[in-house]
This record gives sequence, C-alpha cells and structure tokens, in this order.
Amino acid sequence: APDVPVIDQAYSKLSNSITVEWRAVPGATNYMLTAEDGESFIETIVKSSPGTVTGLKPATLYRITVRSINSGGKSQPSPFRKVKTVLAAPILSVHSPSCDSIAVSWKAVHMAAGFSVSLMRSDGLGRMLKQNTTNTSLIFTNLDPGTLYTIKAYAWNANGMPGDDFTYNQRTSPNAPVDVKVAFHSGALRAIVSWMPTEGALTYSVTVFSGLLKLRCNTSSASCVVPSLQCGSEYYVSVTAYNDAGSSEPTDAVSLKTVPCAPVNILIEEDEPGHLLVSWSSVSLGHYYVVFVKSDDGLEVHCNTSYTQCHFQSDCGFTYFISVFAYNKAGQSPLGDVFNYTTAPCCPSDFRAVFMSSDTVRVTWAPVRGADLYETRAAGGSGVVLCRDTATACTLSALQCSTPYNITVYSFSEARGSNTSCAPQYVATAPCSPEIKNISKEGLSVISVQWQPNNEEATYVVTARGEAGLWHCTSTRNSCTLMDLPCGSAFSVSAIARSPAGQSLPSYSIPLETAPCCPNDLILAQVTQSVTNISWSVGRGAQTYITTLESPKGQAKCHTLQTFCLLGCITCGTNYTVSLRAISETGLTSSCTYQGYSSSACCPSGVKLYRLSNNGIRVFWRASDETMNYNADLHGSKGNFSCTPSSGLSHCDITKIPCGDVYTVVVAPVTDKGPKLTFCPKKIYSVTCSGSSVGMVISRGKSNVKHI
Repeated sequence: APDVPVIDQAYSKLSNSITVEWRAVPGATNYMLTAEDGESFIETIVKSSPGTVTGLKPATLYRITVRSINSGGKSQPSPFRKVKTVLAAPILSVHSPSCDSIAVSWKAVHMAAGFSVSLMRSDGLGRMLKQNTTNTSLIFTNLDPGTLYTIKAYAWNANGMPGDDFTYNQRTSPNAPVDVKVAFHSGALRAIVSWMPTEGALTYSVTVFSGLLKLRCNTSSASCVVPSLQCGSEYYVSVTAYNDAGSSEPTDAVSLKTVPCAPVNILIEEDEPGHLLVSWSSVSLGHYYVVFVKSDDGLEVHCNTSYTQCHFQSDCGFTYFISVFAYNKAGQSPLGDVFNYTTAPCCPSDFRAVFMSSDTVRVTWAPVRGADLYETRAAGGSGVVLCRDTATACTLSALQCSTPYNITVYSFSEARGSNTSCAPQYVATAPCSPEIKNISKEGLSVISVQWQPNNEEATYVVTARGEAGLWHCTSTRNSCTLMDLPCGSAFSVSAIARSPAGQSLPSYSIPLETAPCCPNDLILAQVTQSVTNISWSVGRGAQTYITTLESPKGQAKCHTLQTFCLLGCITCGTNYTVSLRAISETGLTSSCTYQGYSSSACCPSGVKLYRLSNNGIRVFWRASDETMNYNADLHGSKGNFSCTPSSGLSHCDITKIPCGDVYTVVVAPVTDKGPKLTFCPKKIYSVTCSGSSVGMVISRGKSNVKHI
C-alpha cells in the first residue's frame, strides 16, 4: 500500500462542502477523503489534490482525513484536521411597498451572528447600497421607480466568517403616469385617454367614474379608449400604472364632461298659416341649441338659440322634418327623435285627362306636397264616379261613351285633412264603339263593310288586319270599301270611331278570308311513256291541290296535299289541256289555267338486228308514226354506235361494228323539242365472231340476249 498522505490545509467556502489540500504520495493513483461529525461520515474518492467533500451540513464541525490508494491497497488515514462548514445562506422574501423602496426579510440562520444585505441596479448604473444587521428584515429607500434591482445577502458567524450568499432580482413599483389627457368623441360617446409612459410600467388601468358608475380600461400602451359613456354626464378619469412589483398611485382625477343629451318634449305648432313654432325642454350641460328644419324638397334651414323655442316659415303641401340638437364644449348631442310636420296640401295642378277608351278616362296631375290620398270625382251622365288612390293618377271606368263630364281632383292628408276648394275640369268621353252589320264581296279583291252609326260627328275607320299587312277605309257614313286585298290571306276586320274627344274601342272583329292564290310556276315532265310528273310552286292560302290533264282520248286527275303529282294513263303523242284548282283549309277554291301540254311521241316496237355481209348490222323496227324520225343507238364495251334512217324508213345500218361484244340497243323517236327520250325499251344483243365474222342469230332465253 502507498504511504500515508499529509494534509496541508482544509477549509470550507460553501455551507455544504469542505476542500482539502495535501502533498502527493508517490505511487498513489487515488485518494479517499473522509468527513466525520460524530453522527455520520461521508467518503469521497478523488484523483489528486485538492479534493472536495460535498453533501455536508452547514455550520457543523467535521474531522477530515485522507488515505492514498493504489493497486496494493489503501494507506492508513492521515492525521485529521478539524474544519467547520460555513453558515447557510438566508432565504429572502422581497417586495416593493412603494415606487421608491424595496423591503427585504428572511428567516433566522443557524449559528448566524449577523447578516449583510447589498442592493444595486441590475443594469449596473448607480452605486451599491449595503447594510449589515442582526435583524431578519430591512428596507431600502430612495430608489428609482420601476427599476430592476439585484439584492445579495449572506450570514456571518461569531468569528465574522461569511456564509453562503443568496441573490434575488426585484423591480420597484412604477411611478404614477403624468401628463394625462382626455379627448372626447361626441359622435360615438367615447373618450380617448392618453398619458406619458412610465418607467418600468408593464400595463395601465384607466378608471372612469361618475357617482356609482365606474368604467375601466386596461392596456399595455400609453392610451386607451373608454366606450359607452352617457350623454349629459360629468366623469372623473384617473390612470394607474402596473408592473410585476405592484401598482403606482392613481393619478389625480381629470374631469370629463360629455355632450348633452338630445332635447325632449319637442312640440311643433302652426300658430298661424305659414308659420311654425318649435319648442322643447332644456337639458343638462346644454349651453345652446340648434334646430334643423328640412322640407321634403331637400331645402334645409336652421335656428341657433340659447332659448327653448324657434320660429320658421312654412308653405302649404310641404312635409317638414324637424330635429333639435343641444351643444356644449364637448360637442353636439346625439340625434334624438326626428319629427315630421305636414301642412295642409295644396290643390293638384297640371291636371290632364286622357281617354283610354270610350268608357274609361285616365286622369293625372302633378304631385301635391303633403298629400297622402287623392279623390277624383266625375259627375255627368246618369251619376257620379269616384276614384281614391295614393298615386297621382286615377282611372275612371264605366263612364258613358260620348258624354260630357265634370271632373274634380281633391287632395287629402292624414295630418291636415283635405283641400276642397279645387276647381273642376270639363271633359267629354270618347265615341261609342261601332257595330259591324255586314261584310260582302263586291269583286275579286274588293270588300264592302257596313256598320250601325251610333255617334254624332264621328269618323269611322275600318281596318283589315292580317299577316299580309293592314288595309284601311274611312267614312263618316255607315259603310266603306276595302280595295286590293291580296289572295290567300286571312284578315280580322274591325271598326273604330274617332272624334275630337278621342277614339272609341274597336268593334268586335269579323273574320275574313280571301281565296287562295294560284301557283306561279307549273312544270310537267314525262317520266315514262304513260306517266307524267307535274309540279308547281306553293299557292299562298292553299291547303290542297287538284291537277287535271284532259284530251279527247281521256283525262288524268290528282288531288294532293303536296306541290307535285304523278299522273298515269297518259297517251303518247297527244295534246292535253292543263288546269289546277287551289283549295284553302275552309274550302275556298281558285281555278287556275296554264299552257297546254303535249305528251312525247310513242316508242317504236319490234326492234331487231340483222348481220350484213360487210361486217355491218342492220337495225329494224316498226314505226308508231310514219311521219316521225327515229334514231338507233348501240352501246358496247368496244364502242358506241348510232344511225338515223332517211325520213319514212324503219331501219338503218351500222358498218364495221366489232364482233365479240354485247350491245344495248335503243330506238327512240327524234323530235325538234327538248332532249332525246330515255324511257324507250332497251334490248341486248351479242355479236359473236364466227369464221370470217359471219354468224347467225342465236337466242339466249330469259336474258333476252340474242347472238348474231
């Protein structure tokens, strides 16, 4: 084992530890420090000197020994040293009782003979304050408000040995804010309170009180808005600053007088025509009053007075809107009740009567200010007709046509009654409606209309109205004639009567229909030798058509809804007369004639082919008309050939026709009108090559192909 170490010194700087210094022992790898107080002991292993034993009791005497250690074991304990641990630190309780003081207190410390407490601004400014005492509390005064201070305290024993220290940071409470200002917003009944920021203040509280009413506003800024103030009141405003140390003293109260309340008990009287008297009750804090009178045409006047009444001029038929405001240095009172006063309405002007029909008149007039209701009275004929309405127009119906009336318009208001001194207007109603008695056709497009005259000094107008347009005729008697009415058209015929008083209602309408129009274009085309297609343009007003082709040999007829028709049983080479009947939906008929029509010449029969000795072909047929010329056409894959015989012959020859081909043969009459006929029958022949192109005709049965 290593040698026994020797302790040079042992001391305590903290209340829970002792530090030991010794001389190094050769060969020692570790050291064991032991502290004993008679009740317990604590051991600590360290590498070298110095070493510290921790976990000790404050102000306690310990025996300290050291042993050296290596792989061979432990040495004997060194000679002990007696060392006492220093005192424990006092635990501080700190607060700021005012903005310039900090109070410090603590509990007694075991074995302490006295205490030392120091205070200094945490930002390092200023000097340090230090007090020694044997008490357990003290107060630092004359400090800076709202400032953070650092406080350090420790205890010492009877020998003056200091113990552990304790550090605490404490802020002084803030000073009261200064330069408090109050701005009142009269429109919103709120106050804006502002002040100079206070050092160290974190928040502010504004107190606004009036009697038992108290309002508060808390903020971290240097201003605050206090809403919901009452008009006609005097408030007192104070501000208190706060931080984590506490609050300042409240500022001296600042007086705030709000705007006066709106005047009440407002009375409006028309003491004499054309003059209004407005009066009201006085209000608290009101210095003077302004009365605004605005008429319904937008014109506004006002009266400024320190009394409680005002006089204004007024006109008839006006509605006046009256409001009264009170004022003081804080501003204008809130808007109170707005009163309206309507003077007696004036008589309606710009009177106009417009007849809507023979028994209905629409009366209009310029609006009257202040009138809530109008009454229109029409006297004449067999009685009186009344109309009441809030509009500036009235329609009087069920009047007698062609009758004079006395019409008067009275104005009413709920507040002031009616004005019954308005003058009447004399008007006459429009003529009575005529009654059509008869409509007769005097020609293809001429219509005569007759009616029963029932007015004096009236002009009658007859109108035929349809999709084709309007046709009129005029007369002061009991009939007139409508000219040039178009075919295929439907009309509604009515009549009206006119006079200086106006125009009557139209009579009951009488329907009128003209015969349908003949088609402008008609085209005939022969489809086959016995069938002809006939087509035509649309005839206005026609629903169906009957077309007829007629000759001494017979007649072909077709009845259709279409604009075309196929007519069969047509005889070839015959002249026909062409006629068409257009029929309307109601059965009116128009007969139309057109240029005659000749059917095409008849096709020949008995068409045959014969081989000629010179590689030619002879086409033979039986002519239907010996005066007609014919043409023969042969069409094959090796070429097309045709021949036309001399007049009167019924055959023609084609030379040098190639053999070994199938030919389609058509023989048709030739006319000097129109194209070649295409509906004559076709026959197919096969021209074979046999020897030196000489062969014979062979029939191929059902295919109707013949071989030559």
